[in-house]
Amino acid sequence: MTDTHISLAHGNGGRLMRELIEELIAGCLGNRLLDFENDAAGIDMACDDAELLITTDGFTVKPLEFPGGNIGSLAVHGTINDLAVSGAIPHYLTLNLFIEEGLEVALLQRLLNSLAGAARDADVRIACGDTKVVPRGEGSGVYFATTGVGLRTRSLQLGMSRIQPEDTILVSGPVGDHGIAVMLAREQFGLRGEVRSDAASVLPLAQAATELGGLRYMRDPTRGGLATVLHEIQRATGLGIRVQESRIPVREPVRSVCEMLGYDPYYLACEGRIVAVIPNEQAQALLDAWQPLPGGEQAAIIGQLSRDDPGVVLETELGGERMLEELEDDPLPRIC
Repeated sequence: MTDTHISLAHGNGGRLMRELIEELIAGCLGNRLLDFENDAAGIDMACDDAELLITTDGFTVKPLEFPGGNIGSLAVHGTINDLAVSGAIPHYLTLNLFIEEGLEVALLQRLLNSLAGAARDADVRIACGDTKVVPRGEGSGVYFATTGVGLRTRSLQLGMSRIQPEDTILVSGPVGDHGIAVMLAREQFGLRGEVRSDAASVLPLAQAATELGGLRYMRDPTRGGLATVLHEIQRATGLGIRVQESRIPVREPVRSVCEMLGYDPYYLACEGRIVAVIPNEQAQALLDAWQPLPGGEQAAIIGQLSRDDPGVVLETELGGERMLEELEDDPLPRIC
């Protein structure tokens, strides 16, 4: 492909679109990852002992590249993480690209190479996809939309309905990294920093949790962060939640930026973390399983469910209490 920028003609179904798909998209993703020759792709899966799980997601982020990742790797990690925290092993993705006229081909190639690398690392095949080009000014460079397919052992049952009073809540690592990394990359507040997004596959962490047995529920705290996941659990179960501020891991640079700008790290997006609920007697075992794994080094037990608390209660480091209210507005400019 010799073009240096995307034009509307790259989405018209003709030669330029064929070159875009065959020479750039398929060239970056590789034939092993993508079947671009057919309108539908066959998926060969034996499901005698497993159930098929499917998830779908869309990705928009500004800037397209940020410390620790980009929209390409984020699309893969975000999709397979939704399967992983549901107890499934991801196998296939579909990929839809919505490319804005004027996007640099070199940038698109970097994003696709990153996406392909993340898929290979997760042993996930991109089975099929679609490409559209929208007029200049009608997109943010490129949007990705994905569907993920995976298998979950039929004996594994996870869900909020399984959560019981006195169950323990854990988080697999520091919260707020992704939100602050993307915000700093925009340089909107005159701030610079070394914060990197936590965007990564949580599959190894999720598998370690499911292997313990007794696990009640997992969720990845993306938009709305940790506090939003806690509210979802509280609303679904009717149980109170009490978490300890001193136990919730937050990196110091993230905390510093939040203090300067008045943000709460508990509402900031993560892209490589798990919130898990497990019986109290197994909480330490899960912590011990997570901490040796990449991304789990700072895993922590952060709180417990009870019948007594009226909502989501945060015990502060000063010994007081405050309610973690449900998120109403975006705590920062949209990041995904």
